[in-house]
Amino acid sequence: MEKTILITGATAGFGRACAEFFADKGWKLVLTGRRTERLEELADRLGRERTHIVCFDVRDRRAVEQAIDGLPDGFARIDVLVNNAGLALGMSKAHEADLDDWETMVDTNIKGLLYMTRKLLPSMVLRNAGHIVNVGSVAGDHAYPGVNIYGASKAFVSLFSDGLKADVLGTAVRVTNIEPGLAETEFSKVRFKGDESKADAVYQGLQPLAARDIAEAIYWAVDRPAHVNINRIELMPICQSCGPFLLHRDG
Repeated sequence: MEKTILITGATAGFGRACAEFFADKGWKLVLTGRRTERLEELADRLGRERTHIVCFDVRDRRAVEQAIDGLPDGFARIDVLVNNAGLALGMSKAHEADLDDWETMVDTNIKGLLYMTRKLLPSMVLRNAGHIVNVGSVAGDHAYPGVNIYGASKAFVSLFSDGLKADVLGTAVRVTNIEPGLAETEFSKVRFKGDESKADAVYQGLQPLAARDIAEAIYWAVDRPAHVNINRIELMPICQSCGPFLLHRDG
């Protein structure tokens, strides 16, 4: 029986790589995002017969509900949800940060993930089958200057994933939290609001993870035998590590 995966934020980065990887493995795809032209291009390339696209913003609760309720026959049974849509905005210290940026990160990284999960999880529990994959970040475990709300939102994803796993105990529904480290996607360009020089500087002289590395990790977690649940995967490029505590010395 063919399986169907729904991927939020499929227009770029991890989401796009997941769409391509799972398509290569023969899965049916429901791809969501805010950029219609990119979704259309993906559907044309990956195959219209096995790809359904829906353009909406995960921050809009009503739009989420309407999109899921409106899935056509053949795509309505979601076997795997990948909550990938998310972003970081800025690296200002907390006392200097833009509250609008904070609200956007909370609304996308937390509330959007909640809306998608709450809409699809009941049917998975009812069928006694399904898999929720949440895309977190090492920033949810390891703080650094300027990470404040972004890191806190990913810490939420980590604990929420644990709570989901506890709630579905006794069913065959699985929950996985994927926590990538430094990866070269549009992430830094979005974080620095289109400043390509700042974004490029993040990866200069390094070999970061690629989006496909994350897609492969997600597929591996999803492809385990039904009795195996991968709770959490943290992955970094070899050039990255958890740094020492920061110290400020007087004088």
